[in-house]
Amino acid sequence: MERETSAPPIQVNSLRKAFGDQTVLNGIDLEVARGETLAVLGRSGTGKSVFLKLLIGLQEPNSGSIRIHGQEITGLTLDQLNEIRKKIGFLFQFSALYDSMTVEENAAFPLERHSSMSPGERKQRARELLTSVGMEKNDLEKLPGQISGGMQKRVGLARALALDPDILLFDEPTAGLDPITAAEISQLILALQKERKMTSVIVTHDVHGARAIADRFALMRDGAILIEGTFEDLQKSRDPFVVQFLNDS
Repeated sequence: MERETSAPPIQVNSLRKAFGDQTVLNGIDLEVARGETLAVLGRSGTGKSVFLKLLIGLQEPNSGSIRIHGQEITGLTLDQLNEIRKKIGFLFQFSALYDSMTVEENAAFPLERHSSMSPGERKQRARELLTSVGMEKNDLEKLPGQISGGMQKRVGLARALALDPDILLFDEPTAGLDPITAAEISQLILALQKERKMTSVIVTHDVHGARAIADRFALMRDGAILIEGTFEDLQKSRDPFVVQFLNDS
């Protein structure tokens, strides 16, 4: 299957996902343009994280279409899916670092699995990535449990960038962080976006953090997109749920 370079990096149509009798996503339609950052907003439990997992093939939809660079990913074999995943970076909500690996080993892990680099080249690349996200040299040999939550996010971001992806997915990137650290992580993501011009999807309930990063917003309610557009578009809405969500965030 050839990659359609002219297609939007992410196209989702009529996406539905249920777990038993519980419908989580009920007909999602979204496109994300090349180099654009889309923030998917919503309250906890509205299916935002499930949406991200569907985009990377960690879960399968009940129906609908997911196209990455024009290629339909639903129904692919694991080998085919893994080839697509190499160009998608994923920052998990709580970083999902390996507890028994050092900071440097965590950043280098994708390179060990999916590149032909020598151990020396992997080490150098991991250190470059960790430096780019603001990690200090004296932290590289520490274990994840020995660094702060904000530092763990930085390491998770370095690992997500290891294979030089052109799409980045963020699951609640500022969750569990104090306001100052959350702002630092948001600014780091924004700087990396400007430098690398990647296509990104951020799922979050942190409206303030999303405003610092995103170009466009989609607000989810009851498994569907209630409103989509710029932040100014959301502010102009008179829908009671939109008004309440923005006021409460």
